[in-house]
Amino acid sequence: MEDKNENLEKKVAPPSFIKIAMRNMVRKGKKSISHFSITFLVLIGILILVATLGKPNMPV
Repeated sequence: MEDKNENLEKKVAPPSFIKIAMRNMVRKGKKSISHFSITFLVLIGILILVATLGKPNMPV
């Protein structure tokens, strides 16, 4: 009997990183949303900065 229980326990996979991250986001609520939005705004700012600095200046 114990062998069957051990086999069942071994077959259960540990939760994936995505599930753990989603669980943490739900648990932390506003804090994770604010961190996500700050990260998003910084990335957009960096992209705009790179696009502005890399723009070629063509004479008209």
